[in-house]
Amino acid sequence: MRRITLILIAAVFIFLTVPATESYASTSNSWLDTSGISRGIISISYKIKNIKIKVMITKGKESYTYNLLSGKDSEQFPLQFGNGEYTISLLENTSGKSYRVLEQNKLQLKLKDENVIYLNSVQNISWTSTDKAITKAKELVKGKKTVEEKVKSIYDFITANIAYDNNLAKTVPTDYLPDIERTLSTKKDICYGYSSLFAAMLRSLNIPTKLVMGSTEYVDVYHAWNEVYLEDKWVTIDTTLDAGTRQSKKNPKMIKDNNRYTKLKQY
Repeated sequence: MRRITLILIAAVFIFLTVPATESYASTSNSWLDTSGISRGIISISYKIKNIKIKVMITKGKESYTYNLLSGKDSEQFPLQFGNGEYTISLLENTSGKSYRVLEQNKLQLKLKDENVIYLNSVQNISWTSTDKAITKAKELVKGKKTVEEKVKSIYDFITANIAYDNNLAKTVPTDYLPDIERTLSTKKDICYGYSSLFAAMLRSLNIPTKLVMGSTEYVDVYHAWNEVYLEDKWVTIDTTLDAGTRQSKKNPKMIKDNNRYTKLKQY
């Protein structure tokens, strides 16, 4: 369990050395697709050739960094810092933790409803309408009228059918990304996978859902959970914790006390 803590912390806090002299404004936008900006996302297209490439999304003092995956034509990333000016940088590894800026552009986000950001398919909450998990979500909410009823149906399914994967927890790679189809088919995952599956299923039903990372009083390791927009406010739901509680033959409360959770990252 301690190894999971270290890995997830490393995944959240990525310290990069980017020389100030490499600051660069791109003259081409072929790598950056902003057609989804009205939904609060961008797409990055870059062919990777045996060199680590990262995308860094910055607004003011806040910055998230992601690894680009080889074999992908493009990947989508959220602009979750809210409205304002963003700097999008494409970084190439030079040695160790040092990177140089390959491309860089600025853009403005102006959304009337910032909750739309949390309805998208993005790198770590990746889904399509044809996924089995998404088809299952539609089946589960048939006849459900309220948003809370729909959320509860998906919550009950995940907490009853997905088990914690202790073997994966011991061997999880540093670049681990959830795969909702894998989680559904194997019926097991770590907290990151639980949270990604829950977010994808709810987002496909047009219910804004965040994947959140940080700490909680309930466990002593770095953790992932969800925030769901219910009745005009964000509420905390922890499917990983509650799956374990249900396996202990207890009935957990779906909505958790926000004060028992400390958020460090959200997607």
